[in-house]
Amino acid sequence: MASSTVEKQSKDSRNDIETLVVYNGDNAEKYRYDEKEHDGVQRVLTQRHIQMIAIAGTIGTGLFLGSGNVLRKAGPLGALVAYILVGTVTYSSLCAVGEMAAWAPISGTFPHYAGRWVDPALGFAVGWNYFYGMAISVPVEVSAANILLTFWDDDVSRHTAIYLTVILICMCAINVFGARYFGESEFFFAIIKLSTLASLLITGLVIDLGGGPKGDRIGFRYWKDPGALNRAGLVANIRTDQFLAILSTIVQAAFSFQGMEMVIIAASETENPRRNIAKAVRRVFYRILFFYILGILMIGMLVAYNDSALLTDTGNAAQSPFVIAINRAGIQALPHIVNAAVFTSAFSAGNSQIFSGSRVLYGLALRGQGPKFLTYCTKRGTPIVAVGITCAFSLLSYMSINSGADTVFNWFVNLSTTGGFIGWFCINLTYIFFHRGMVAQGVDPKSNVYNNRLQPYLAYWGILWTFIFILTTGYTVFFDWNTSEFFVAYVNIVIFLALYLGYKIAKHTKIWKPMERDLFTGIPTKAETEKPVSPPRTIGQKVAAIIF
Repeated sequence: MASSTVEKQSKDSRNDIETLVVYNGDNAEKYRYDEKEHDGVQRVLTQRHIQMIAIAGTIGTGLFLGSGNVLRKAGPLGALVAYILVGTVTYSSLCAVGEMAAWAPISGTFPHYAGRWVDPALGFAVGWNYFYGMAISVPVEVSAANILLTFWDDDVSRHTAIYLTVILICMCAINVFGARYFGESEFFFAIIKLSTLASLLITGLVIDLGGGPKGDRIGFRYWKDPGALNRAGLVANIRTDQFLAILSTIVQAAFSFQGMEMVIIAASETENPRRNIAKAVRRVFYRILFFYILGILMIGMLVAYNDSALLTDTGNAAQSPFVIAINRAGIQALPHIVNAAVFTSAFSAGNSQIFSGSRVLYGLALRGQGPKFLTYCTKRGTPIVAVGITCAFSLLSYMSINSGADTVFNWFVNLSTTGGFIGWFCINLTYIFFHRGMVAQGVDPKSNVYNNRLQPYLAYWGILWTFIFILTTGYTVFFDWNTSEFFVAYVNIVIFLALYLGYKIAKHTKIWKPMERDLFTGIPTKAETEKPVSPPRTIGQKVAAIIF
């Protein structure tokens, strides 16, 4: 390290503010994070694509079907507490990565930020952890979509291979054709999911107030009998056992939220990314409150946690607490509509996981942390090789033809969920380093296009709870030991540490000091990414501006 420092002040055209940047004289270039990458993707996703992906991108089988399992284990109050807690952690993580993406809307997103502002080894570990988490989730969603068809086809086992093939071809084709086709498909799926969920919430309220065919007013009946909280059956003390029941539902609740960062992954392929990402992130609080929190509250009012239908794992709409309530009320047509909506949700989830996994894999290759051939893009800006490799994992869904593969698929779900917690932890940790770097280099965080006034405290909140989630994911195994369950719950921690330490030792990387964190190199200016927006004039345009 040189003994003297050179202090220079430069006009930062990216933000139109005066920025004081202090470099270590002789080693100035050493700390400039410039991979000299040639990004081949194109900004083809529009404002309506991004806003609908942000609003409904993660609404899927976790909320429609998995919420019933949360209710069964923890009771209505326990389920509500679990969803609120995970919702706050999700919010902190999305605000953190949204702020970083508004500053640097480039390929690779949060793995790139981790390598750029914390440690290149962390970026490597986060990127590969996220990629394989997304990749192994694809066959799970494909199989889930196939199972949903049993609602209409009682002999689906004879047609499984055909259904899987059709689903796989459609899902992969959308991603091969490029980001614009992906955006249009997700826009279409989002409309279906939002319409269905809004209808279910309204229908549920009508049923709860006694407006169903049977005229039975439910109110908060099930909060009194069988009660607001269920027990885990692990310890004798009632309150402690109820707390453990809530803790046991965290993973399932988190599965409903995971994937919200997808809108950030699409930043490098989005028109006006800074403006659109900021707008999407600002709305995420209301999305979590309205769809997730109100959704789980409504479910807890409509169905008792000891309802026999909740104990039946059909994999289709029959196990949805919404459908259970609708059937109990004597309404016959809606379950078919719900199953169709859940099918599109499972398809959408798999479609999104291919997109997210391929873009993170592409970003790793751009930074030299993956094979160079993965950087190849088509003329339309599709990283076709990365997409192809991610799609290849979907072939594992054919394992579902063999009934003995259920255990493997449960492993996949648990591995991807734990990997998601690790991703959220690293996102919030990276934000802390990013924030400190800005302050140290004289950049006002409020000068960013998006800045949450609760930061950096939100990020500390996210770090605390994701760390707790990671450690307690498989806590039940310590009450009734099962080696297989312990392995599935905690092996991801070992894999992540092996990736981090292996790269760190091999490449001799270091944790960047505040003045060494490169906030500018290779980041496009506002003039390069943001286009002038014409104010809405017609009524239709004004309505669209409010919605999107």
